[in-house]
Amino acid sequence: MNRKIKNIKLGIFLVAALIIIVPLAWFLFTRLEGEKPTIVLELPSAFISTSRDLTVSISDTKSGVRKMWISLVKDSKEITLVEEPFPSAGLFGPGEIREKTIRFSVDPRQLGLSDGKAILRMAVWDYSWRGWLNGNQTYIEKNITIDTRTPVIEIYSRAHNVRQGGAGLVIYRISEPCPKNGVYVGDQFFPGYAGLLNDQNVQVAFFALNYTQGPGTEIVVNATDRAGNNAKAGLNHYIRRKKFKKDTVNVSDKFLRRKMPEFSSDLSNDPKATLIDKFLYINRELRSVNYQKIRELCLNSDQALYWRGRFLRLPKSAPRAGFADQRTYTYKGRVIDHQVHLGVDLASTEHSPVPAANSGVVVFAEPLGIYGRTVFVDHGCGLFSMYSHLNHIGVKIGQKVAKGDILGRTGSTGLAGGDHLHFGILIHGTFVNPIEWWDAAWIKNNISSKIAGVKSRLGQE
Repeated sequence: MNRKIKNIKLGIFLVAALIIIVPLAWFLFTRLEGEKPTIVLELPSAFISTSRDLTVSISDTKSGVRKMWISLVKDSKEITLVEEPFPSAGLFGPGEIREKTIRFSVDPRQLGLSDGKAILRMAVWDYSWRGWLNGNQTYIEKNITIDTRTPVIEIYSRAHNVRQGGAGLVIYRISEPCPKNGVYVGDQFFPGYAGLLNDQNVQVAFFALNYTQGPGTEIVVNATDRAGNNAKAGLNHYIRRKKFKKDTVNVSDKFLRRKMPEFSSDLSNDPKATLIDKFLYINRELRSVNYQKIRELCLNSDQALYWRGRFLRLPKSAPRAGFADQRTYTYKGRVIDHQVHLGVDLASTEHSPVPAANSGVVVFAEPLGIYGRTVFVDHGCGLFSMYSHLNHIGVKIGQKVAKGDILGRTGSTGLAGGDHLHFGILIHGTFVNPIEWWDAAWIKNNISSKIAGVKSRLGQE
């Protein structure tokens, strides 16, 4: 009997222990959790100029966030930027905040800080009972540089005489490294390239005026440093106006029946679409898509000048259409479209070999919509040449070519009416008049003599 009573008492004790000890153990386990909170700082650049808005994301999914603290240390002086406590869910409860995004500003001038190296310190605590009830802590430091000075631009090149639809070159020096620097022509940006001279702060920028930009177009050298400080320098220049030829292209049913099948993959299967409907889609929408592809292709260029001297013209060829010809398309005596011809058409014997106009690297070698089989060569520093309507392509992407190497053969692929070469010159995606680049005197006066003059000035002959 006594044994039975003892067993009952033991059972009651064990049940009581489970009721009390297990929840207590669970409570202590959760309140004594050892996982540290997280800090994620959005810091695109380690440089801070006159003012910078920064964002910090903090989180603690177990016991919640207790406190956040941010300070800036500069010249042995520490300034608290953020010190924010967060509420708990009662005396013994966890924190109410599990995730929080904090935005704060660093304004060196307002804080009375000079330029130079500084340290951004951040710490966050949670509501764990670890650390004698102080909680788990995460602490990080970020080295930053305060830079409130605007870069200085010194223009080295002198004469900048440019034709409407033509190209130019400016050489300038910036007082500090600037991730973005170059020339704005209107709202079009042409980046500068370093490394062509010994001083890495000396930049060379080829720029272009498109066929619509005549006298009055603003041309400005621009530089933005790593802290975001921006500088501009006006460029002495003279723009010569140019009128471009008007041309009429008659679209025949014979041409449409011959060419539209080539674009079947680009056209819809609308049974109601006529041949002229298909042509207009190709001549407008596909042309626009192709041009966007060309611009994207020419945004990345090698930081080197691969080319030397004047550019080659297709041998024994006659011009068939000029740069920026204003084309009016007619069908059965009716005007149906207007487009601009951004290149020069050259006709020779059928399937003539096409030489590289100058040395460079092949960056494109495949069909390109209205331009048919096309090759692009990167000549460095944003300068590209284009060869279109080819019957055959004889080079591959990434292949280095020398001036005169054969790229392929002329043809009538794309929206070409007959065998010819469509040749184009582009600067960072803007078409310019190729005639300039065939002219040795123009190359000398506008490109090579400028580079040589600056090299002589800097003692780099």
